[in-house]
Amino acid sequence: MTATTSASASDAGSNMTVPLIEARAVTRILPGIVPTTLVRDINLRIDANEFIAITGPSGSGKSSLLYLLGLLDLPTSGEVLIKGKATSRMSEKERALTRLSTLGFVFQFHFLLPEFTILDNVTLPMRALGALPADAMRDRGRELLSSFGLADHIDKRPDQLSGGQRQRVAVARALANEPLIILADEPTGSLDSKSSEQVFQVLRHIVDDHGKTVVAVTHHLGLAERMDRRIELIDGAISSDEIAARV
Repeated sequence: MTATTSASASDAGSNMTVPLIEARAVTRILPGIVPTTLVRDINLRIDANEFIAITGPSGSGKSSLLYLLGLLDLPTSGEVLIKGKATSRMSEKERALTRLSTLGFVFQFHFLLPEFTILDNVTLPMRALGALPADAMRDRGRELLSSFGLADHIDKRPDQLSGGQRQRVAVARALANEPLIILADEPTGSLDSKSSEQVFQVLRHIVDDHGKTVVAVTHHLGLAERMDRRIELIDGAISSDEIAARV
């Protein structure tokens, strides 16, 4: 990647297709004696097979935006659409089903359940969605863990793995229901440089070899510069949106 060009309202030449996620004039304000604006007037489209970094200084609204895009929070005004469907008027049950079937989540801390094996952790989203029989869930879980170099660890519990291995399990869990989009909040933030690189390569593999879209909040500018698109927030608003030219 040697050059960047403006994404110009995130067109990326894909105006003829329905975006996977679209934010239209999205604002989130926390009420209080002094209301706090987390994000303001966000207009954004995210399409298939993108690898996107969301960057910005602390308190700029990066995680708040990710939670809005992932339907973990609702905007005060504006609308988030998933595959063209408005979500603000969905019931919580509909939003939960959309999250389970379309979105996968990876957080800074893996949030694996310590009493379960890593295979059982990976099958949890599949059990919640209920689209596969039990044997098929476990077969898919083994396949995912094997693809991330964890075939020999499926019966271990999270505390028996390294930090990087646990985060790879978290990525496998995020892929369990074959979502179109992975939303990652500081996925390498708690890892050393070697483990960070391993997780980055896993995310890169998901985009390049599986055609998924990955949107990652990160403060690690070295990793952000190696992604295909970088959205920078300042004071809750998008200050730049650039697409990197891959060579």
